[in-house]
Amino acid sequence: MGNDLTDEQIRNALQGISVPPQPQIMVDLQMEQVMPDPDLKSIARLISQDPGLSGSLLKVVNSPFFGLANRITSIQQAVNLLGVRRVINIVNAQSIRGELTDENIVNLNRFWDSAQDVAMTCMTLAKRIGCLEPDEAYALGLFHNCGIPLMLARFPYYIEVMEESYAQSGQRIVDIENQRLNTNHAVIGYFTAKSWLLPRHLCEAIASHHNAQQVFAETTAGDAELKNLLAILKMAEHICQAYRVLGSSQHDHEWDAVGAQILEYVGLSEYDFENLEASCQDMMATGEGRYYHD
Repeated sequence: MGNDLTDEQIRNALQGISVPPQPQIMVDLQMEQVMPDPDLKSIARLISQDPGLSGSLLKVVNSPFFGLANRITSIQQAVNLLGVRRVINIVNAQSIRGELTDENIVNLNRFWDSAQDVAMTCMTLAKRIGCLEPDEAYALGLFHNCGIPLMLARFPYYIEVMEESYAQSGQRIVDIENQRLNTNHAVIGYFTAKSWLLPRHLCEAIASHHNAQQVFAETTAGDAELKNLLAILKMAEHICQAYRVLGSSQHDHEWDAVGAQILEYVGLSEYDFENLEASCQDMMATGEGRYYHD
């Protein structure tokens, strides 16, 4: 997604969708983070002022997916142990839910269920495979589809379009959205992430998350960071059956198109991946997360 888009091009891409302002907690934390010597106590205090966010952060860091040896009982402990960058990545990811949830849109229930499952699985895969920091993987998993709630609010028939998109083979999911709506949730997610000042590489992964086949077909070394992010995300989406939950599809056409390339890239055989998939699903079923959908 280029940085040289004109204001008119951006307006056309957004199709009348208003990107919500960055939550104040993210603004405050980012200001603290760029200081020459970030104050860990101030950062912990900022987070602690929001009870819901504090509880979510502690739930994530104490989950079996994060794999810490000892249970963390305070935000200060979390900041001291994990460091500023890791904690802020997790807080940023959690902030998206509070800002974008609309209780009037019942369909968001399955969206957030899926996002949380994918985020936790991304974190597990990052720890197992080692090509990505678990906190970054979690943030990408929870944030990558942030365009969906905004699309739902703007287009009342968006669920129908999304289900049509997931049902197609031979086309990208975003192609159907572009044809029907002249924009897509990956573009909207990119502009949301960018306006919220998420790290550039996460913004690029959000923009490209339904373009993985082209990304993995390219051989340039500069794509390694993007490939690492997309590899973890696409494996997690497949394991969590996002194609069923979001698209009401019985088949993961996207994984069929790019799965073999991803497994080759991360050095896993089909057998290895099946074992990893079973392990992730067992952890989700018995841990702090949600059950997978049948």
